[in-house]
Amino acid sequence: MKKYFRNRSFLAGFIIVSAMVLFTLIGLIFLPYDPTATDAVHKFQKISSAHLLGTDHLGRDVFSRLVVGTRNSLMVGLCVMFFGSIVGIVLGALAGFFGKWVDAFISKLIETQMAFPGILLALMLISVLGARISITILALTIMSVPRMTRIVRGGFIKYKNSLFVKSSIAKGAGSFRIIFRHILPNILSDILVTANLNLSLAILSESGLSYLGLGIQPPNPSFGQMLSDGQRFIFQSPYSVLIPAFALILLVLGFNLMGDGISEVNKH
Repeated sequence: MKKYFRNRSFLAGFIIVSAMVLFTLIGLIFLPYDPTATDAVHKFQKISSAHLLGTDHLGRDVFSRLVVGTRNSLMVGLCVMFFGSIVGIVLGALAGFFGKWVDAFISKLIETQMAFPGILLALMLISVLGARISITILALTIMSVPRMTRIVRGGFIKYKNSLFVKSSIAKGAGSFRIIFRHILPNILSDILVTANLNLSLAILSESGLSYLGLGIQPPNPSFGQMLSDGQRFIFQSPYSVLIPAFALILLVLGFNLMGDGISEVNKH
């Protein structure tokens, strides 16, 4: 961790992400307005002490919606990263370590899934199963699995015939111990970089789906939904569009900088 924090990219990304997480935690302590409450009398309000970031076309407080929207996007991104990483690590470890028909079956499965555009798969699942946050997480998780599987599989192929693995086998170590005790820690840095990338892509994809009305459903706020609602009134209330767009860029930039920092440290 000392090496990571000495890296400028990682440190900058960590500061940005920490600030965004702290921003979402504010909503647990202080939320000036109900983010879903409308007030037609006070629509298109400018930045003031009453409304820190103004109001949108329905009179909803932009600050309150941004806090909750950031929290929702982070929750979706973290869930996708966690479940996608678990499934990808298991499939990649099985394919890379055991090889033969196991590798062939998993590789064909992953190649088939990758041949189908990820966003189209997400749109199909959401259209069939319904636009719910659980379905959105499921669809984005399926999209993230192939990337993690390929990275882990490559790492296991690289290390499974190394001397320390052969030494462990000679000492009677079982497959489970070799996989999780000896090989997996050696590719942990690659897993972290890939998980970080999956997290960023999940946040962007969720925003895209919400923009189309297929992600987080109203009245719950999200970046994509705020952009979709505000674009029609960008001249009357530019804050309704510019603020969530800036927050989305900042959040994704923070995670990407952290991933770049991890990658740079591991190269040296």
